[in-house]
Amino acid sequence: MVILSAPPPCSLFTSAAAAAAGAARASSPACSSWRAASIFSVKVSSSVEFCPSAKSVRGMAEIFGGDKTNGSATAAAEALAASGSSSSCSVSELSLSLNFVDFRTEEDLLSGIRKAAESGRLPLNVTQGMEELYQNYRNAVYQSGDPKAREIVLSNMALAFDRIFMDVKDPFDFSSYHKAIREPFDYYMFGQNYIRPLIDFRNSYVGNISLFNEIGDKLLQGDNIVLMSNHQTEADPAVIALLLESTNPNLAENMIYVAGDRVITDPLCKPFSMGRNLLCVYSKKHMNDDPELVEMKRRANTKSLKDMALLLRGGSTIIWIAPSGGRDRPDPVSGEWYPAPFDVSSVDNMRRLVEHAGVPGHIYPLAILCHDIMPPPPKVEKEIGEKRMISFHGVGLSVAPEIGFHAASLEDPEKVSCIKYD
Repeated sequence: MVILSAPPPCSLFTSAAAAAAGAARASSPACSSWRAASIFSVKVSSSVEFCPSAKSVRGMAEIFGGDKTNGSATAAAEALAASGSSSSCSVSELSLSLNFVDFRTEEDLLSGIRKAAESGRLPLNVTQGMEELYQNYRNAVYQSGDPKAREIVLSNMALAFDRIFMDVKDPFDFSSYHKAIREPFDYYMFGQNYIRPLIDFRNSYVGNISLFNEIGDKLLQGDNIVLMSNHQTEADPAVIALLLESTNPNLAENMIYVAGDRVITDPLCKPFSMGRNLLCVYSKKHMNDDPELVEMKRRANTKSLKDMALLLRGGSTIIWIAPSGGRDRPDPVSGEWYPAPFDVSSVDNMRRLVEHAGVPGHIYPLAILCHDIMPPPPKVEKEIGEKRMISFHGVGLSVAPEIGFHAASLEDPEKVSCIKYD
């Protein structure tokens, strides 16, 4: 149980709220906004694990030409499925799955992906990334002290490896507007239960719960909501959903994330992205990485903006966007974490889309603190396949009061997009 009245003052939360206002050159009493929360409680469990069903594990039978009726593999499947599963798979989907024969130990699991690389069924760089991911995930979950840590690691990583391999063999193509895949395999719960063991819920917090309730009420009335947020890790969507699942689960499940192309192209990210509602865009930070692709990226972004406009016209839409265009990074000198500056044009574009939707819309600043569980590389990297450091840590989430926009004198274009707190 976590009981808080507000996020800590003068923290990253305060800075993130101010970033929304600062993006349009306006000051805001952010500290007082964060302190205005009502007392709330959140009940969560840090020991819930996600295990593939016996049927799912038995079906992992192609990569090595393994026997589906192999006794040890079946025994492993039954052991891993003992605690139940919230996913289901079709026979056709299972026919593409991996067979980590008797993967009751990490040695067998890692040996499986190495054999896949040797047989040419997994690219070497992907195999190396999977091994590194396993080691870092294992160490992080062990930090939690959960007595079932070993079982959690093996079951979650076996399923993650299965999903990664399936996509390498038959790559999934994301449309400009991607709806979370919930069946026949529930990718949403897959992502939730993979990140869950990494969060120290006893040292986590959610601020201004009354405002999250307000947002939920507005959505039920048919209004649109845009959350302008800082961005810290690839796990942000899961962290948001896990912190809201006991109080506002519908917000998390229905939220649409404006996502950069890296999370829909990196083989280790794609299975987790498939479980989220996404509007896929190319970040300005990577727009010119390959000059030959610039025009294609611009066309794709235009298509995503049109999709967003259509969604907003329909009402009852909640969109998460990071106007910074990338993840927060620490100051190279002090090591302090600050929200990356918001791009003014991104803020203004969202304002215009909301105002022209023909449906009442509301923009709220959101702050998330979770960099410790999966920090980004120190610098922005062009190449896909970053090293993923992982740890067990507390996280935080808060929302500030709705942003009120007002237009300044048209004689001063620099101030037309000013933001103020009502």
